[in-house]
Amino acid sequence: MKKSYVGALGAVCALLLAAAGAVPAVAAQPSDSKAPAAAVTAPAKAAPAQPTVKAVNFAGTVALSNCSGSVIRTPSSQPNDPALVLSNGHCLESGFPAAGEVITDQPSSRSFSLLNASGSKVATLRATKVSYATMTDTDISIYQLSTTYAKIQSSYGISALTLNDAHPTQGSAIKVVSGYWKRTYSCNVDGFVYRLKEGDWTWKDSVRYTSSCNTIGGTSGSPVIDTTTGKVVAVNNTGNEDGERCTDNNPCEVDQNGNVTVHQGINYAQETYIIVPCIGAGNKIDLTRAGCTLPKP
Repeated sequence: MKKSYVGALGAVCALLLAAAGAVPAVAAQPSDSKAPAAAVTAPAKAAPAQPTVKAVNFAGTVALSNCSGSVIRTPSSQPNDPALVLSNGHCLESGFPAAGEVITDQPSSRSFSLLNASGSKVATLRATKVSYATMTDTDISIYQLSTTYAKIQSSYGISALTLNDAHPTQGSAIKVVSGYWKRTYSCNVDGFVYRLKEGDWTWKDSVRYTSSCNTIGGTSGSPVIDTTTGKVVAVNNTGNEDGERCTDNNPCEVDQNGNVTVHQGINYAQETYIIVPCIGAGNKIDLTRAGCTLPKP
């Protein structure tokens, strides 16, 4: 879990790269007296439709004391429901949950800096409890806030990010948006890992990024946003720093046959569609709901 960050050494500046596309020149056809007076040309083929890209910015993301996070909702969350913040289990103020440990309804008064689209802090939000947290099978923490989505919207003009209720797609374009660093990483879903093992913890069906999402300490808990839908598909949580095998800060991939692979410098996230079936009316975590597969206490 290299992505939590305590005692920042300094701000990280992001370099924006712009690329200009060149238009190929078309050579003129030579004159030919024998050519027919009127040439017949085939109709131009329409270019294939490109997927619509949603604008992704910092609105709705939050900064924790040591990590990143976001104000999230499910597709069925209501405006007057208490708002929720999503981060990693290893970002809890109480420390890392043990392997096999599941935390529910734990009182918390943790504060979160709410950011607007440009990354400026517009408010301090406060939790009332940790609704759910674990580092078993996944790496998530879900805080319930003392305010509602409607109040956040009316006071600051900021909407919650919506969790996608479907499994992410290999090859899809994504952005990892860190409220802690106010920095965005762009890459693609490279694939899915049957089991991702790091130290005492094992996570199921993790997202592997392509190499351009070279996330750093402090990006733990950042929402991973699909740029086509604008919805959250995962939560950033770790990466292999030193090329070691299955140790802390050096997760390894384990396939269905038990084969172990190490990808130094590659980073990972935990899928969030599995959270949706576990949230019922009033944004209450209900692990007995149909379709809920989150680990139980």
